This record gives sequence, structure tokens and C-alpha cells, in this order.
Amino acid sequence: MLFKTFGWSMAVTVAGLALAGLWWGWQGLAVVAILSLLEISLSFDNAVINAGLLRKLNAFWQKTFLTIGVLIAVFGMRMIFPVVIVAITARTGPLEAVSVAIHDPDRYQDLVAAAHPAIAAFGGVFLLMIFLDFILEDREIAWLAWLERPLAKLGKLESLSVVAALVILVITALTVATAVPATDAPGTVDKSATVLLAGVAGLITYLVVGGVSAYFEGTMAEAEAEAEAEAVEAVGASDRRAGATSRGLAGKAALFMFLYLEVIDASFSFDGVIGAFAITNEIFMMALGLGIGAMYIRSLTVFLVRKGTLDDYVYLEHGAHYAIGALSLILLATIKYEINEVITGLIGAVLILAAFWSSVVRNRRHRESYEELENDAEIPSGSDRGLTGV
Repeated sequence: MLFKTFGWSMAVTVAGLALAGLWWGWQGLAVVAILSLLEISLSFDNAVINAGLLRKLNAFWQKTFLTIGVLIAVFGMRMIFPVVIVAITARTGPLEAVSVAIHDPDRYQDLVAAAHPAIAAFGGVFLLMIFLDFILEDREIAWLAWLERPLAKLGKLESLSVVAALVILVITALTVATAVPATDAPGTVDKSATVLLAGVAGLITYLVVGGVSAYFEGTMAEAEAEAEAEAVEAVGASDRRAGATSRGLAGKAALFMFLYLEVIDASFSFDGVIGAFAITNEIFMMALGLGIGAMYIRSLTVFLVRKGTLDDYVYLEHGAHYAIGALSLILLATIKYEINEVITGLIGAVLILAAFWSSVVRNRRHRESYEELENDAEIPSGSDRGLTGV
């Protein structure tokens, strides 16, 4: 199963590194390898989040996520997206932007850096909404109960996540965005209006994509309930359960869930794309390295779904959402301050590892408690032993 899931990623890695070595030499091969590791380390939490959503889809859409979704992730976010940034920022056509990226890498980096406040605000607010909607929802299982239980009670207030996100956005616009280091001259510039506009756009995108996805998911659930009710009458409850477990979201519900997954993946890609400029300005080298990393993240997502890891380690999803919350605040902070990508990756990794270890401890305690109950059930009580002796 391991080779079946990661086989394509391994093949792409070998082909990509060979191409980098032939085209750019040993130095290019090393840069592409480093970029791949950067993408994997920064996006591990993305795989956990994606797995939680992907398991709701049927087999066809899961396969689509690994094929068409990979093309969108690699070519859309890792290659076309930076070019679009340059085109919008420099007010040029796409072809001219590609020309700048190829022939003038330094200017290309400056243009992307100039667009960073808008990118960070959009992606930061989008990811912040994911975290807030998770942490404010009342859940049966809580990881940090002392924090999550009170927040879940507050979450009963309607639209609290939207209000909280807007408050954080306004604070960001009035503090870090008012004195952003200029990219083309010494001194600072006021980017508060840009940050506000981009942040509101990120919020609107989240609400529209998430709302439409939830609507079709609800519609699909109603249709499945009706189909299952008919199946009970036709073939019996056992066959119904077997069929239900093999299905997932399909049709319009799956389409919008797929789009939602792609938007989340795009938001997670911001830090990787921006961080890649600290390593190289070569657009094709960047796309190749980040693309290899993206392939592994997609394969890891499918592996988590097929192995049922999120069901076995129940706090993993919590840890990933905390990592999202941290990443969203880091993105907003990078509007003014330079934060090393290693720090960003380590924060996410530490939170997920802590959640994984907490899950292991929880499973061990449950297993020990279950074994104790079994032993107590097998050993007769003192009165029973006395009666047996008589």
C-alpha cells in the first residue's frame, strides 16, 4: 500500500531531480531538493486538514484530487500564481510577466515582495477562519479541554468567528500594515488599505466556498438518507450499511468540496511560494521543487485517509488546526516583520507531533482500561468463589 500511494511521488521525485541535474547541474539539483523538503515541512499540517475533508468524498473524487488536483497545485499555485502576482502588481500582461520572471529574476522577486502584504492578508484571514470555525465548534472529543470547552460555549454566539476575524484584520491593518518596509526605496509605506481589502476578499472567499460546499453536502446527505431508507426495504439493513460505507460525497456536493480543498491548498501554498524566494529566484526551479513537495503532500493525504489515521489518532486534526491558527497569525505578522520559514515549519510540526503523542497516550490508557475491565469480568467475585466452593 505504501508504494501504491507514494509511487507516483517517488517517480516524480526521481524525474524532477534528474531534470534539475541535467538542466542546472549539481547546484540546481541541490536547490530543487531543498525546495521539496521546504514544501513538505511547511505543508504537513495541510495534509492532515485535507485528509479530514477528503474522507468525505467518494473514490472518484479522491482520485480526482490526486490527478487534476495535483496539476492545479503544481502548475496553478507553484508556477502560474507567482506570474499572476507579478502581472497584477506591475500592471503588465501575463506574457511580459513570464518574460520578467525568466530574464530578470531580481525584479521578479521585488514585484512578488511588493505584493506580499495582499497575499499574506488574503491567505491569513482565510486560514484564520478555518481555525476559528474549528475551535469555536462544540466537539465530543477535546484535546486541550481547558481551552476548547469554554471557546465552544462562546461559539454558540452566531457569526462569532467572522467578527473575531474582522477584529484581528482591523488590528493588523492599524498596526503592522501602517509601516511596511518599502521594496523599491528606503523607508516604509502604508499598506493598511491594501491589507483591509485583501483580508475582506479572503473572508468573502471562505464564506462563499465554504457555504456553497456545506449546502451541497447537506443536499447530498438528504439524498443518501433517502437512498438508504429505500435500501432497508429492498435488501435489508446489513447490505445498506455495507453500501453506505463504500460511498462518499458525489455530484455537486463533491465538486464544491473539491473546490474548497483546492482553495485551502492554495492558502497553505502562500508561505511555501514566498519562502522559496529566500532560496532561489528561478521560477522553473521553484516550480519543480515545490511541485515535488506538493506531490508528497497529496500522497500523504490519501495515505492518512486509507489508513484511517485520523480515526486512530483523534487529536491529529486538532493539532493541525492549531498549526493553521499559528500559520494565519504568522502570515499576518509577515506583512511587516520577516519571520524565518524554518520557524513557521517547526511550529506546525511541533503542534502536530504533540497532538500525535497525546493521541498515542490516550489510546494506551483506553486499551489499559479495557484490559482491566476484561480481567475483572473474567475473575469471579469473592462471594461467587465461595458459592462455587460449596
